[in-house]
Amino acid sequence: MRKGAVWFATTALIAAVLLMPQPHRAQASALPEAIAAGHRMAVNWCADCHAVERGEITSGRGPAFQRIADMPSATELSLKVFLRSSHANMPNFIIAPADADEIVRYILSLKRD
Repeated sequence: MRKGAVWFATTALIAAVLLMPQPHRAQASALPEAIAAGHRMAVNWCADCHAVERGEITSGRGPAFQRIADMPSATELSLKVFLRSSHANMPNFIIAPADADEIVRYILSLKRD
């Protein structure tokens, strides 16, 4: 193979790798830092029961975060109150107010226009 052909083949391979779809969890790197912290917490704390990624509709025992975000009643205040209240179907996590703020910020970032 000539040098030009090798260079072209190598460049084409690199471009193909860079254009491949990234794994689903890679979404966090594309999020603004103000939202990424809440995303990380949601993945760590909530993903066992909820679909936490944008566009995911299937979930475990709880509703998908996208569905929650799209509810007309989903506001910053309503979600913070919900996270700080005890619920029969939800584990009794003790979520620090700052952490709840981050999770709420992430959930609201999923709201469709």
